[in-house]
Amino acid sequence: MSKDIGIGVIGLGMGKDLFYLNSDPSTRFEVRGLCATTASKVERVARENDIAFHTTDYRALIERDDIHAVAVFSPDHLHGEHCLTALRADKHVIVTKPMVNKLSEAIEITKEAESRKLKFLVGETCRWYTSFLAVKRFFDDGDLGDILLADAHYVHEIKDYFNVTSWRLEVPQDFMYGGVCHPIDSLVWVLGEVDEVHCYANRGGLSAYPIEDNFMLNVKFKNGVMARVLGAYGIVQPPMPMMGLTLYGTKATATATFEDFQPGQVRVVFDKLEGIRPAVIDYPADMEGAYGQGQAVRRYMAHFEDCIVNDKTPSEDAREGLKTIAALDAAWKSVKTGKPQKVSVEL
Repeated sequence: MSKDIGIGVIGLGMGKDLFYLNSDPSTRFEVRGLCATTASKVERVARENDIAFHTTDYRALIERDDIHAVAVFSPDHLHGEHCLTALRADKHVIVTKPMVNKLSEAIEITKEAESRKLKFLVGETCRWYTSFLAVKRFFDDGDLGDILLADAHYVHEIKDYFNVTSWRLEVPQDFMYGGVCHPIDSLVWVLGEVDEVHCYANRGGLSAYPIEDNFMLNVKFKNGVMARVLGAYGIVQPPMPMMGLTLYGTKATATATFEDFQPGQVRVVFDKLEGIRPAVIDYPADMEGAYGQGQAVRRYMAHFEDCIVNDKTPSEDAREGLKTIAALDAAWKSVKTGKPQKVSVEL
């Protein structure tokens, strides 16, 4: 297959998970350029992976004629700037989670992507884990019935990561967007737009992190379904799966879990079957890549390519990603006011 779609990668954390593209004969994607802030690092990584172009200036990467799509894997607070610059240069964009950490940027990105008819995909890995996909399939096929309640979590001790990714402290990282985006987005994927959010937050105090890093949310969706969301990072790692999604339906209750480098699992109880013992389905670990998410990344990159080649709308395009960012914006407002907040977005 011809390697005729050039990719430029900004950021060399999870951005390294895209290097498989150059040796994969089933894809038309080719990583042709890298950008990172440390010149010696980006030069070394480019040389080791036989990538011709490297730079510390993301604009120089974006402006290249041989790069047709830009993969944004930079620190969270830079996503908006990098995505908007790429879109305004008429490049397709794939961005890792969170889409952005400002509602105003999400709105601006949506307008740019739609007006220019460019493909924009939020690479939210939860939507691409095999266990989460299985529960979504149960929902889509009507096996769960009408959803009554839902629950989602992302819990992950973060203090040891500051030594690896110092920007989290230097900026600092906003964990409402950088962490809670996972469970909120999983629920938006299934239940649609959020109507109202009530959120509490505190500081775990286990590191020098200067702002809130633990969150508990009550969420009401526009379809009337209520959900509970837990995002906890200023904690000692708990003895439970890192990520989870549970849907309580009129026909069945199903839970999907995910853990880095561990098998995913689905547990489901069907009301029509006698007894309440769950059916348990194990899935192979999505364990390749810099952060143990390689298979999920490969799935969404194949989807992104299909959208570019066949002019399809990405499953989580800018407008869909905006739903999650709007809910997180309302959650922060709830933390600050102590009151539930309506979610409202006007493009």
